[in-house]
Amino acid sequence: MNTVELALRVFIVDDELPARNRLRDLLSDCGEQLALEVVGEAGNGQEALDKLMVTPADVVLLDIRMPQMDGIELAQHLQKLPKPPVIVFTTAYDSYAIKAFELHAIDYLLKPIRLGRLFDALTRARQAVPIQTEVLRELLPEPRKNLSIHERGKIHLVPIEQVLFLRAELKYITVRTAEREYLIEESLNALEKEFATRFVRIHRNCLVAKEAIEGFEKGGDDNAESAGWMVKLKGLDELLAISRRQQHIVKEFS
Repeated sequence: MNTVELALRVFIVDDELPARNRLRDLLSDCGEQLALEVVGEAGNGQEALDKLMVTPADVVLLDIRMPQMDGIELAQHLQKLPKPPVIVFTTAYDSYAIKAFELHAIDYLLKPIRLGRLFDALTRARQAVPIQTEVLRELLPEPRKNLSIHERGKIHLVPIEQVLFLRAELKYITVRTAEREYLIEESLNALEKEFATRFVRIHRNCLVAKEAIEGFEKGGDDNAESAGWMVKLKGLDELLAISRRQQHIVKEFS
């Protein structure tokens, strides 16, 4: 039997080089009893996503606390890979995270990581299944900083601060920035809840960024639902209809 084919492919994500080096040393020790291969490492979420799109891994050892993008948000984006890896979070003591992990039976390693604990986590990872995106959202106390777009076989991160509006169309959500549109498969209601401080609903199928509102104009057919007010967003020529139910926002943002 070819042991190379059975080797567990492991990827390390931690913003601190000494922590990555320690994990490599521990994985080397684990390799004496467990067939594994370290296929790469990254110091931040974007780098990890870029590398994992090219070099797949079975298990990602993922630090929670990282600048720019924390590990729990990155784990959500990794679910859009063709074959999502099993995530084992690594963390210094974080009571919120640990309680949540134990509630959802998610594996984690407490720093400083011990050899025996790592070996057990890797052994379990062979039978584990990727974490559900819904569970990861429950774990994340703050809104994501990026939306992940699966397009032409790649995953693109769009900073939420660049999004002007989110509009539901059939089973997709159109994500509009000043430059272009993207499509994602998410729930508009869930997005409204997650980003409540950033977006306001102007229609049953549309959320707009509060900071992007430039002004309001009267328009539309008197008999149409769009009759009344339209919202103008910075950087867009398109006017968006405000439903009758939501016309109170004209006073709130004028």
